[in-house]
Amino acid sequence: MPKVSAKRQVILPVEQCREVGIQPGDEYRSFVANGHITIVKKIPGTAKGCLHHVTGDPTISDEESRQSALN
Repeated sequence: MPKVSAKRQVILPVEQCREVGIQPGDEYRSFVANGHITIVKKIPGTAKGCLHHVTGDPTISDEESRQSALN
């Protein structure tokens, strides 16, 4: 069974990496929910175009937009 190293590094089992297509050098995201860590391989371009329908409002400054998001 893999263990967490002193540097908090984790070795993923080869079989699991093969199953999901993770290879050395791949980037990933990790999420914590309900006391569990989930690792997801990042796939370049998967979000491309997901906000194509969003348009900005040129009458609102960047600072006004930031403040609105914070409130």
